[in-house]
Amino acid sequence: MADCIFCKILDGEIPSAKIYEDEDVYAFLDISQVTKGHTLVIPKQHTENIYNTDSEVAQKVFARVPQIANAIKQTYQPKGLNLLQNNGEFAGQSVFHLHIHLLPRYDKDKDGFDLKWVTHSDEYDLKQIAEEIAKNI
Repeated sequence: MADCIFCKILDGEIPSAKIYEDEDVYAFLDISQVTKGHTLVIPKQHTENIYNTDSEVAQKVFARVPQIANAIKQTYQPKGLNLLQNNGEFAGQSVFHLHIHLLPRYDKDKDGFDLKWVTHSDEYDLKQIAEEIAKNI
């Protein structure tokens, strides 16, 4: 896609710090480096988000994640690693080309980076929600 920054990276129009590449997948360091080693894994085929991604493309991308995550682990020995994948502007997606963030986590992440949420499971009928979603699979 002509105006997609990740497609421009794939076409060599914009430089990147490449970690991994094969015929289907490209992985590179996120320019923001929320934590040291923060990596993006993308399909070479442009797809906007998980909703628009066919299962074959998803399989190729997600199949590479453990190998790349283990390379980060071996290199920097983080205490953990978050996988983050945003879909839609409301969910924090800012580049509309499917991408998975690999965020290594350390004892003292700079600037207090953290992922926190408050649970509300007591407010929902989990059985009903599961049945409603299952109807659309």
